[in-house]
Amino acid sequence: MTAASAPAQPSASNGEPASSNEMAHALVDRLQRGERRAVADALTDAERGGEKSADLMKMLRPHIGGVGVLGVTGPPGAGKSTLVNALAEALATDDQAHGLAVGILAVDPSSPVSGGAILGDRLRMTAANQNRAIFVRSLSAGGHLGGLSPAAARMIDVMDVAGFHHVIIETVGTGQSEVDIAAVADLRLVIAAPGLGDDIQAMKSGLLEIADIVAVNKSDRPGAEQTRQQLAGSMSLKARGTPPPVLAVSAQTGSGLNDLCTLIRSAMAAKLAQPLADRRRRRARYLLAQSANLVIDRALNDADRVNDIDALAGQLLDGEIDPVKATARLLKS
Repeated sequence: MTAASAPAQPSASNGEPASSNEMAHALVDRLQRGERRAVADALTDAERGGEKSADLMKMLRPHIGGVGVLGVTGPPGAGKSTLVNALAEALATDDQAHGLAVGILAVDPSSPVSGGAILGDRLRMTAANQNRAIFVRSLSAGGHLGGLSPAAARMIDVMDVAGFHHVIIETVGTGQSEVDIAAVADLRLVIAAPGLGDDIQAMKSGLLEIADIVAVNKSDRPGAEQTRQQLAGSMSLKARGTPPPVLAVSAQTGSGLNDLCTLIRSAMAAKLAQPLADRRRRRARYLLAQSANLVIDRALNDADRVNDIDALAGQLLDGEIDPVKATARLLKS
C-alpha cells in the first residue's frame, strides 16, 4: 500500500497524532456501528494484548451487553467445523434483520514455527463467504493444553459490543484436556461421531463432564445410533442431576439440525437468565488463572535465575521441599 492510498491515521483535535486512548475510543464508536473492518481491527488488538488492548478493553466495558456464548468442542474427526458452519447459517437465517448475527471464533492449532493459527477451521467454514451476517475469525491456541487461547475471552467482548446476537467458539479438538471452554462459554456443546474408537472412551472419562448438550454428528453413517446410545448411557450414569440431552445430527444432510438449534436456543435462554456479573466473573477467574500460569512460565525460563531454579529443582528432587513451597519460593525470589 502506498502512502497515498494508506488510510488516514486518527488525530487529536489539535492536529497531533491521537493517543492510544483516543484511538481506542474511535474504534469503539465504529464497532458499535457494526463496521466489519472495525470488528477485524478490534479483534486483532484484543488478541495481541498489551497497552493497546488494555485501552480497548477499558473502553468496551460500559457497552458490554452479555451476548450468549456457545462453546463447541470434541475430538478430532467429529466434524466440528462443518457442524458449526451449519449452525451459524441456521442461526443467521433466524435473525435476518440484524446486520451482524453470528460471530465465530475458530481456535486453530498453533504453528510450531510462527506460533500463529493454521487456519484449517476457517477454510472449512463456507457460510462466512456467502452470508454477510456471519463473521469468522481464526486465532491460535498458542500452545495452551486447554484448547483455548486466553485472548478468546477478550475477543468475546469485542463481538458483544459490535452487536452480534450469537458468538460461537470452536476449540482445537485435542481430547479430554480441552476443558477451558467450560470457563468461557455460557453453553457447551460437545460433538462426537461414530467410528472414533478410543476418542469416544476418552470423552467418557473427561470431556463429557462439561457438556450441556451432546451431538453425535455424521448420523448418516453406520454405528451412529449405537454411539448415541452409548454416550447417553454414560451421561445418565455420571450426571449428578438431569443428564444432558444426546442428539443425532448430520451437518452434511441437515438431519436433526433444526432440533439441535431449537435445543440450543432454549438452553441458552436459560443460561442468559443468570446474572451477567456471575457469568463475567467466571471468565475473569479463567483469565486470572491463565495470567498466573504465565508468571510461573516466565519465572521458570528466566535466564538470569537459572542457578536458583536448578537449586530449587534439586531440593524438590531430594525431597527437601514440597512443590507448593518450591513454587512460593520461586515467585518470591
